[in-house]
Amino acid sequence: MRSRVDTASSTGALSALALTVMSGCGTGGDTGAQGGDGRPVAASVSSGPWEGGKGGGGEGAAAGSGGAGTSAGAGGAGTGGMGSAAGTGGMGSAAGTGGMGSAAGTGGMESAAGTGGTGAAEGTGGMGAAAGTGGAGSGGGPSIETDRLPAALALSGDIQGVHDPSIVRAGELYHVFSTGPGIAIRTSADLVHWSLAGSVFSATPEWVASAVGDVDALWAPDISFWGGLYHLYYAASFFGTNRSCIGHATRDSLQAPESRWLDHGAVVCSEGTDYNAIDPNVVIDERGTPWLVFGSFWSGLKLMQLTLAGAPVAGTLTSIASRPSTAIEAPFIVRRGEHYYLFASFDTCCTGASSTYKIMVGRSQALAGPYVDRLGNRMLDGGGSRVLTSSARWRGPGSNGLIRAGESWYNIYHSYDADADGMSVLRIAELSWDTGGWPESGGP
Repeated sequence: MRSRVDTASSTGALSALALTVMSGCGTGGDTGAQGGDGRPVAASVSSGPWEGGKGGGGEGAAAGSGGAGTSAGAGGAGTGGMGSAAGTGGMGSAAGTGGMGSAAGTGGMESAAGTGGTGAAEGTGGMGAAAGTGGAGSGGGPSIETDRLPAALALSGDIQGVHDPSIVRAGELYHVFSTGPGIAIRTSADLVHWSLAGSVFSATPEWVASAVGDVDALWAPDISFWGGLYHLYYAASFFGTNRSCIGHATRDSLQAPESRWLDHGAVVCSEGTDYNAIDPNVVIDERGTPWLVFGSFWSGLKLMQLTLAGAPVAGTLTSIASRPSTAIEAPFIVRRGEHYYLFASFDTCCTGASSTYKIMVGRSQALAGPYVDRLGNRMLDGGGSRVLTSSARWRGPGSNGLIRAGESWYNIYHSYDADADGMSVLRIAELSWDTGGWPESGGP
């Protein structure tokens, strides 16, 4: 999130809530000597089209039943579909069963025998986990008719002031984490009606003050599930600087009241480097190995391997995208079919209705790239194909993430409402894939 902004001159009539959220909108340097305006993952959902993170469900179910577009999940096309009682599958799962709405489905990416998957009520398992609990993307959610173009959902409830949303499904609820003091949490049973549900931290973790400074908000949280735990990565920084750090916290359940977040401190910091350690997002590769992708302006987007406990692996940092203008940030990677898709936000956020953010994408058969757009242009050289740009009302859509619910895909992001003084607002849109395998969003 996160280009530097003069809030006194550019936010105009924005409400106090909008200013509070946008003040955590990311870091960066001034254009020119410091390498361009910067911004602070992903956000907001993260680990791809399987359990956890910003993705939900498993891909390539062997024998799942059901299909999207039915109110009770009965019959139809699609594998591991909406409302399936015992659909099988999950990418690479040896014996996983389940599908959207399944009571006790099993499976997950590379999971040997983990249970859960999309829609499991008490599912366990997940990406690479032998017996981890939970599963992302489960439960209800609007069905999508396959004979029409995707559209934005008509959201209601507590959706204003949301910036850099990241989503995961736990039990019967979707959970959205977003930028703010302590990291704000919102929940919904259907992806449409949203309620505020507190925050991750009652106070900023103590390590932040010494490593970065006295920040008033934590930026661009990324929620994912793997190894039996929910993993939350988040950023701490200030506008106009890459004195930034990405922190890491874990929790074993988002539903049990007695469960608490355990903070593990900084994962990577960037002061004195040519990159900016903000906007984290976790992706799990085809072998079940977790990776952290991050970056904002400076030299672009980076990829770094994590241990199974979520700590960085030394010597694995690599570049995967950049732009000559340096205006690129908020990476999110999802695996679908034989490709990894890298979504990123181009240009500037955090100036209300004047924001020029847009969501772009490239893809690669290898996690480390090279990522190319529809025309074959490399994202390392500034390439990218458009997913979403501004409309008359919804300006600067950015910080994109994806979640899968049965056979239905959605992208989640924030946008600035020109009809509400440029307030940042939670947005969720249906997302389809064209015959060439490229994403098409129903936003803005």
